[in-house]
Amino acid sequence: MVILQACFVMKKLIALTSIFLTSLIVASPIFAQQDISKVQNFITSIVQTLVTLAITLAAAFFVWGGIRYITSSGDPRHLESAKNTIVYSAIGLTVSLAALVLTNIVTQLAQTAFGH
Repeated sequence: MVILQACFVMKKLIALTSIFLTSLIVASPIFAQQDISKVQNFITSIVQTLVTLAITLAAAFFVWGGIRYITSSGDPRHLESAKNTIVYSAIGLTVSLAALVLTNIVTQLAQTAFGH
């Protein structure tokens, strides 16, 4: 009984897979280009939003580190903590800008490759 159910499930799976693959083969390239463009725009907008948020956050921490550095009153422990905040926010800012540049490069390469 279990073997018959497993065979039935396998036949269904093979039938659905063949229908799906046939639809991919028959699909028009125009629809594929539109879908690629939509996915590309969606991913680009998400990355740009996240990068903008990260840049804003890094700039805020950079300012916060500067304020802590100025108000540390020469205390070595607070001074070191403020320096670390500034350094890590600068690293975060650099990584965020690199992500934005990399996203733009990948977008341009994808547009060239897919002919948009």
